[in-house]
Amino acid sequence: MKFAVSSYSYAQLTGSGKKTESDLIQLAKEMGFDAIEFAEIHPPEGIDKLEYAAKLSELCSRVGIEVANYAIGADFVNRPLEEEVTRLYNEVKVAKALGSPQMRHDTSSGYSDRSSHKGFENALPLIVEGCALVTRFAAAHGIRTMTENHGFFCQESARVERIITGVNEENFGSLIDVGNFLCADDEPAAAVGRLAPYVFHVHVKDFHVKSGNGFDPGDGFFRSRGGNYLRGAIIGHGSVPVYQCLSVLRHAGYDGYLTVEFEGMEDCVKGVGIGLKNLKAMVESL
Repeated sequence: MKFAVSSYSYAQLTGSGKKTESDLIQLAKEMGFDAIEFAEIHPPEGIDKLEYAAKLSELCSRVGIEVANYAIGADFVNRPLEEEVTRLYNEVKVAKALGSPQMRHDTSSGYSDRSSHKGFENALPLIVEGCALVTRFAAAHGIRTMTENHGFFCQESARVERIITGVNEENFGSLIDVGNFLCADDEPAAAVGRLAPYVFHVHVKDFHVKSGNGFDPGDGFFRSRGGNYLRGAIIGHGSVPVYQCLSVLRHAGYDGYLTVEFEGMEDCVKGVGIGLKNLKAMVESL
């Protein structure tokens, strides 16, 4: 297994203007990562996105770090399907320019009209069609595509599996985020076991968890779909059974990237660094 970091982990730095996406490439290398994942890219004003992606790719080559993945948002339910698919075709080209072998896109966060009485079963055919069209286009460009357990609506493993088996394309699989299952109150180790046969890429994330049956702990916490309280944690400091999830993945034969995704309240460089150290120790002891 190799170690990557999501650019999202450094949101404190980019959001405050202290670092650019280009700066993150050097930072990730200095911190000991093998690769970086770009969670969206944001070209400076007046710079074409493809041109900017190529510049980031060139910088990665100079620094000596790989591009593990390109992750973007998507919504096949609330946006016109043809328009959204065409937009994602263009994002596949961005992934190619970045030098990424794969691209993760979302599927939907659910119907925006909450009074429609439509749910996952109504959305599934649209999601499957959109994912299938995108992955066929991406395959022709040498890019694998995948969806993640992300965004509440398509977060638990059973729903993700139905999307993947519905698409039924060799080029389409799962980005497993070991922590995100808790947002849908899905037990992480069992969920990882369910999706392990389809895994293309892995996010390692940890959460502090408080029961929804107790007092709201306040700032920094958000609620799961079932009302529990979650807050981003340094890997190894929280409640996610990270070691067990890694063991399940190793047993399933996964040997790809483990991407650190940090969204805690601590300083992000410190949080990412401690998380990487703990993650490496866990992998070493598997």
